[in-house]
Amino acid sequence: MANWGDMGRMMKQIQKMQEELLAVQEKLGTMEVEGSAGGGAVKAVCNGRAELLRLVLAPEVVDPEDTEMLADLVVAAVNEAMRLARQKAEEEMARVTGGLQLPGLPF
Repeated sequence: MANWGDMGRMMKQIQKMQEELLAVQEKLGTMEVEGSAGGGAVKAVCNGRAELLRLVLAPEVVDPEDTEMLADLVVAAVNEAMRLARQKAEEEMARVTGGLQLPGLPF
């Protein structure tokens, strides 16, 4: 049978981890990562939650005769930004959880 003191310490640790996870969630919402394609002609900016914030297109990449290339560059830039956002989120979460995989946590 567990000691009540041990239970109290465990509950405090869980509460502290919850507070830290909330702080990480807030930080991820304000963090920005950038993915690019076409030598920087297309840039996608996501927050740490992998939400697309901005898409920047260099004028020279906007060719009405070749929209397929532009679409490919946009997809590549967005995918890179989202990959970087997930990577940052995993790093931040691992810092709080010590690498412990907890169900219900993002990424």
